[in-house]
Amino acid sequence: MQLLVSNIDSDPYIGRIGVGRVERGTIKQGENVALVTYGEDGKRNARVVKLLRFHNLGREEVDSASIGEIVCVAGIADINIGDTLCDANEPEPLPFVKIDEPTIAMTFSVNDSPFAGQEGKFVTSRHLRDRLFKEIETNVSMRVEETDTTEAFIVKGRGELHLSVLIETMRREGYEFQVSKPKVIMQEIDGVLCEPVEELVIDVPEDFVGPVMEKIGKRKGELLNMLPPTKGYTRLEFKIPSRGLLGYRTEFLTDTKGNGIMNSVISGFEPFAGDIETRGQGVLVAFETGTAVTYGLYNAQDRGALFIGAGTPVYEGMIVGINPKPDDITVNVCKKKHVTNMRSAGADDAMRLTPPLTFSLEQCLEFVEDDELCEVTPQSIRLRKKILNNDLRAKTVAKAKKDV
Repeated sequence: MQLLVSNIDSDPYIGRIGVGRVERGTIKQGENVALVTYGEDGKRNARVVKLLRFHNLGREEVDSASIGEIVCVAGIADINIGDTLCDANEPEPLPFVKIDEPTIAMTFSVNDSPFAGQEGKFVTSRHLRDRLFKEIETNVSMRVEETDTTEAFIVKGRGELHLSVLIETMRREGYEFQVSKPKVIMQEIDGVLCEPVEELVIDVPEDFVGPVMEKIGKRKGELLNMLPPTKGYTRLEFKIPSRGLLGYRTEFLTDTKGNGIMNSVISGFEPFAGDIETRGQGVLVAFETGTAVTYGLYNAQDRGALFIGAGTPVYEGMIVGINPKPDDITVNVCKKKHVTNMRSAGADDAMRLTPPLTFSLEQCLEFVEDDELCEVTPQSIRLRKKILNNDLRAKTVAKAKKDV
């Protein structure tokens, strides 16, 4: 008998489940089997506690399954993708493609903003820990590590999309937490510090080839191939560090006016390419806690593009917009017009606000910097500074500049 485990699942009642196709022989419920992994010595004895077969949209329990059937095996706690269930007397493992290691890490922590606990159903560190460790039971490319504090966890995955899917899923389930800027995971290979590198393929109209090549070049990208235009689109093939793609998607859509197509796949690890300039813009930070009003927003929009509209609750240290210049600016979006009995020409003119920018979850993760966090709740996605107090944050920035 041989059964190669190609997927895993989890059930709160019967535990970890291995899903695979019976390659040879017949597997029976209740029989003793050997669990072996291709390329590794030794075997582990196990027992098939439950044998399930897919039926319509659910599963049904069966006594046995033969060649070609896809079944679920429950009762083996340490079963994993790539393992082979064999006859206990003649263990023969089947070859399996090695699962790639994570390349991106983020810190998931308990929400500690002034609005914490107002919108989420699961807000404590216990809830967050249980959910993350439950995820790695079925998500084999993900890793979760505990930190010095019980309120933060390091989550590693196969790129931004992998982690953003988890964040959105947890958000819809009612979890409230905050995440840090994504960072690539370095590896030391033969004594050399290496970072993940991706193969990037871009299809853009001919008019936008120049701006795309310029931006990719600044992010340490190397042009491998350039194919002649086909139906007005030119194909560019690059090799670029994963760090260089963090935050680039929004710029790419702007540079190509939404007409570009970008795909990337991780190809391996190469020596560290050096520092890469990412976001060249500062942010507008709320001065005080309150509700944004039209008068305050009207004065703040002269400093940059806003993320919020009138009536939005804000707190001190919350990011409310983008500053075109590199420096951060503190603005008072809660400021109301001073009431007097004096009249002047134009005093009653309507104040016109520019529609606010609305960022998706992926855009927020690309936008945040090292000193910022993304606050995720079932109803809202907010950007904030790690240090909320304006005076304390200014002292920290001044000290950092002085040390440099």
